[in-house]
Amino acid sequence: MITIDKEFIVERAKTCACSGHRQLNKNFDGKKLKQVFLQLIEDGYKYFLIGMAIGFDTLCFHILEEIRKQKDIQIIGCIPCKEQSAKFSMEDKIEYDRMISNCDNKVVLSESYTSNCMFKRNKFMVDNSSILVAYLKREYGGTYNTVNYAKRQNLKIIYI
Repeated sequence: MITIDKEFIVERAKTCACSGHRQLNKNFDGKKLKQVFLQLIEDGYKYFLIGMAIGFDTLCFHILEEIRKQKDIQIIGCIPCKEQSAKFSMEDKIEYDRMISNCDNKVVLSESYTSNCMFKRNKFMVDNSSILVAYLKREYGGTYNTVNYAKRQNLKIIYI
């Protein structure tokens, strides 16, 4: 089941997906990530698919939200299940709700949590993008699987 907030057409050649860990290293360079996004926009990318998780996804959203004030881009929230934020802290839940309300569009991949809804979300993002911006620091987990799937689909991958 996929529900889309508003009907939209995303041009895969102009779409970037983002995937990364929930925990960021203390020396994580957000300026480098912003420069990557600005270069992608300069190269013609307009649509950015965000998995709406805590950590790297949230940082990507914040940077893109700031850029969107000056550039014509769209942030598309790719939500694995309707209750994605159920186990978030109250502070994270408040920020999640704010981010959801500030997406240009939303895609919900599952009505409720299932053991593979995160995988479906990640697959959807790769299948609808031509490039993946990834923060990958370990060889296991969702981001690792997403990067490997993106490689098999011949996406360009930019590592942060």
